[in-house]
Amino acid sequence: MTETTLALLGSFSPRMQAAIGLAGLLLLSYVAQAVAQYLLLHMVPRIRERMDVRWARVVWHDQVLRRLARVVPSLVMQAGIGAVPHLDPVAFAVIRNLAVALTVLQLVRTLNALLDAVLLEQAPGGAPTGTRSIKSYVQLGKLALTLVGAIVIVAVLIDRSPLILLSGLGAMSAVLMLVFKDTILSFTAGVQLSSNDMLRVGDWIEMPQVGADGDVVDIALHTVKVQNWDKTITTIPTWRLMSESYRNWRGMSESGGRRIKRTLRLDTTTVRFLSDEDIDRLSRITLLAPYLAHKREAVQATNAALGEDAAAPANLRRLTNLGTFRAYVQAYLRAHPGIHQGMTLMVRALEPTAEGVPLELYCFTATTAWVQYEAIQGDIFDHLIAVLPEFDLRMYQSPTGGDIRAGLQRAAMQ
Repeated sequence: MTETTLALLGSFSPRMQAAIGLAGLLLLSYVAQAVAQYLLLHMVPRIRERMDVRWARVVWHDQVLRRLARVVPSLVMQAGIGAVPHLDPVAFAVIRNLAVALTVLQLVRTLNALLDAVLLEQAPGGAPTGTRSIKSYVQLGKLALTLVGAIVIVAVLIDRSPLILLSGLGAMSAVLMLVFKDTILSFTAGVQLSSNDMLRVGDWIEMPQVGADGDVVDIALHTVKVQNWDKTITTIPTWRLMSESYRNWRGMSESGGRRIKRTLRLDTTTVRFLSDEDIDRLSRITLLAPYLAHKREAVQATNAALGEDAAAPANLRRLTNLGTFRAYVQAYLRAHPGIHQGMTLMVRALEPTAEGVPLELYCFTATTAWVQYEAIQGDIFDHLIAVLPEFDLRMYQSPTGGDIRAGLQRAAMQ
């Protein structure tokens, strides 16, 4: 300061000098913040873009730099508070403690922004990824930083050592355990889910007890969000995923094939032996020709070995329309381009019931996409139902009102 300025200040009262000094220091602190923010947000990003490395995008993220610039005013206040003339010792201590508390607060916010930047770098734009989520760890780190920062700030404001507060918290451990029970349970569950690779963002899971059936879109410390197929969101406490069972379809997605396990219920009264004319007619079907040629030779050889006993019709070995249809379905699936040929493929007749003979198809599609899967499955069963009359078979169907009316009309006409 010049002699004229000092002389001018000397003409004021001590309290006025202290007030002017504090105002000047406050103005200087915010000027310093503006300068620091300009330098950090205009020069550092250029260096970050030139480097183009992952750690630079995290450490020098815009939000981190903006929060870091806000640390400067409190630092200036701490450094310059001793130069304010005629400042009361009590006011000096209060302002200094407030400046230190603000410094701690802004540092905690800066570190929290750094953790957020780590999370954004894992999934740019917040979009879900197929990798393991670290959001629960980030949230736990932010919670720990906030608790430590709160303890330090309170200790600074009351001008006591943080160890005194920590010793008091130790005595309140039972209360803290009760307050943070869900946090502790959720963190433990999150660690187990992540370490055992039981759940990832993007997995399709089913948890009927909570109404969840869809893709995992977010894994946080306390909750897991599932976007159901109707676009609703189900929020599940993280600890429930360890204490209760759920189905994860990731294995199906990674295998490259999705299972078809469905039955055709055939009317038992339509099952019969094939005549020679039937065999000749069905042999014109390309998929059945090799099967029927092989079976015809095997049947003739067996009947020839029976000799005289073959004269009895019950002793003859003959082909049935049901067995031939089962062979056709097997050949049809083997030739279908939408069926995965490297996985289990089986057509089997199950135990007959009051609703007919169940013919089960067990195979896998060559895609796991839901729309394509349903299209392939629909095409297969459309074709098989339509081709049943070629084998003189009929689907089992309970009588409808139309069937009953038609029967009554025929009976009335007779």
